Amino acid sequence: METFAPIVLFLFVLFLLLGTGVWVGLALLGVAFVGMELFTSRPAGDAMMTVIWASSSSWTLTALPLFIWMGEILYRTRLSEDMFRGLSPWMARLPGGLLHTNVVGCTVFAAVSGSSAATLTTVGKMSVPELRKRNYPEKMVIGTLAGAATLGLMIPPSLTLIVYGVTVNESITKLFMAGILPGLVLAALFMGYIAIYSKLARDYEPTPEPRMTFAEKLANSRFLAPVMLLIIAVIGSMYLGYATATEAAAIGVIGALVLAASQGSLTPRAFGESLMGATRTSAMVALILAGAAFLSLSMGFTGLPRALATFIGSLELSRFELLMALLVFYIIIGCFLDGISSVVLTMAVVEPMVRAAGIDLLWFGIFIVVVVEMAQITPPIGFNLFVLQGMTRHEMTYIARAALPMFAIMVVMVFLLISMPELATWLPENARSIP
Repeated sequence: METFAPIVLFLFVLFLLLGTGVWVGLALLGVAFVGMELFTSRPAGDAMMTVIWASSSSWTLTALPLFIWMGEILYRTRLSEDMFRGLSPWMARLPGGLLHTNVVGCTVFAAVSGSSAATLTTVGKMSVPELRKRNYPEKMVIGTLAGAATLGLMIPPSLTLIVYGVTVNESITKLFMAGILPGLVLAALFMGYIAIYSKLARDYEPTPEPRMTFAEKLANSRFLAPVMLLIIAVIGSMYLGYATATEAAAIGVIGALVLAASQGSLTPRAFGESLMGATRTSAMVALILAGAAFLSLSMGFTGLPRALATFIGSLELSRFELLMALLVFYIIIGCFLDGISSVVLTMAVVEPMVRAAGIDLLWFGIFIVVVVEMAQITPPIGFNLFVLQGMTRHEMTYIARAALPMFAIMVVMVFLLISMPELATWLPENARSIP
């Protein structure tokens, strides 16, 4: 019963604060403060100051605002139009046609963005008008875009992986490497679904694209060159061991600024907007991380994580049963919180369980990201659904139904990861000189 008292109190205060509209970061700080005051003798104010400073001064965390700024800069370029011109000639002849530009476009942009929302907005403003013009089924246009945009959370640079790595003290560069193969496999699953749907659905009659010669396709591919060079510079520098995640982020920002300047998009106004957008997002994430760090300390003093880990251990769940329980848990919590909040809020309790079960934390990071991706397209708080609603003016229920097949594909991806853990572990184990 002693263990249940702090659990009930933590949950009551947390949901009370969140329900009254308090920011997630401040809600976490409030819960932790109450817990420290009631269950420990340590001065809560001194502990809060120490922990917030320690969590905010991490060098690893420097990569976060840089990658966010890189995505903000690219969002304000003509990148989306150029990507469509470069991709569409190659996608037109595939089963499913230009719908594949949603998936491939999101995959490419995810490799230079790190944000699901930025990926969705950039690729969506490019593809939705063009696909509607060509008479593609509206549900497929919206559903594939909602699902594919979540690749921004997995394919490096991923903001969620940075936050996870900082929270559990895991190498950010290794986590980035671990996300590449699962991200590509998930993109392939999305494309496979499009191909099958195009063959089976009766309402699939898009306007055919004019045929192009191989030389014309190659000529159009020049529009993809700038973004591909940026991807190679950012990810290649980490993969080959020339740069840490933070240094690669700095390379990405410089590359994005050069790309924007070469396109004539780097106006003083666009530069200022990108800087302010990155500052707002970075401050939000930093506040959540500070709150989570203080909550972890508070929980540690109460003995709650250790008690819960012991309780889970006493149930003698197999590794698979524990992962299934966590899958359901994160899907439920993801209905009410965004991905980064879900990770930092729960990791103080979940990490001891995962370590006790002998689960590789590198692999578990990718597992968490796939499940958090599902939360991006589940009502009522699925962030991608809100972005799509603002972009397309459809009802939330319509968008959620359109995205449901993508949710099912992500569930399949979870089981693929469990059955083939090498998807996440092979690349970081074999990459050369990862710092």
